[in-house]
Amino acid sequence: MSNPSASRYFIPQPSHWPMVGSLALLLMASGAVLTMNSIANGGYVLLAGVAVLFYMLFGWFGRVIDESEGGKYNLQVDQSFRWSMGWFIFSEVMFFAAFFGSLFYIRVLSVPELASSAQQIYSTFAGYVGTWPTAGPVAEAAKTEFHAMHATGIPLLNTILLLSSGATLTWAHWGMLAGNRKQLVFGLFLTIALGLTFIGFQAYEYSDAYAHGLKLTTGVYGSTFFMLTGFHGFHVTLGATMLIVIWLRSMKGHFTAERHFAFEAVAWYWHFVDVVWLGLFVVVYWL
Repeated sequence: MSNPSASRYFIPQPSHWPMVGSLALLLMASGAVLTMNSIANGGYVLLAGVAVLFYMLFGWFGRVIDESEGGKYNLQVDQSFRWSMGWFIFSEVMFFAAFFGSLFYIRVLSVPELASSAQQIYSTFAGYVGTWPTAGPVAEAAKTEFHAMHATGIPLLNTILLLSSGATLTWAHWGMLAGNRKQLVFGLFLTIALGLTFIGFQAYEYSDAYAHGLKLTTGVYGSTFFMLTGFHGFHVTLGATMLIVIWLRSMKGHFTAERHFAFEAVAWYWHFVDVVWLGLFVVVYWL
């Protein structure tokens, strides 16, 4: 539990967890590059990175939980946590803004330009019709057959699931503020279940897309689709992991109506993920 009366700002001891997290990111990035270039054992390197990342998350979470429940955090620490989480989410907004900007540039500027003036200069673009979705203007890409993703079906269902998860998370928050531990725990359980169901449907959607010719290598449409939705799916997975930690802590009696920033931080992140998905649903699937 936090100690509002503490007069000294808590400074933690040096930690090895940032180094473990950096190793996880290095392995994941290296594994992804190796896998995309069909180099042997790339998938194993990627999986190793994911495993190290989850090890880091649970280890670092555990240390922070011990410090929090040990009464080492005062209101000043709580305020610094809030600012830190706010800036982290802002950095995530900029991350996705870059991908949305890339998609806008490709659809609105690049593809029409290739279909008009560029094909008059480069023979490889001759006869290219700049309609979206497109695999690209080169001969090999133009012959690629794939099915574009539509808003109905799994994407619409996943939208309902994520919006519902935001509602159940808010309901859980209300339970905490009212001192209703059962409502808090059950609301978190529903939120986690909805999030995991979303991930399962997205995995099925990916397998179906590959079966019908849409892959990461399917030109500019395939790359933008899987990069945008894939990174979002990764964020949902990370958010679900954090929610599970908060759920387990809630069952142990952690958090009060006055002091529960860890819950709020995860809730902010989850609502951010919801908003990003709404943008993806409109821009990637609907338009």
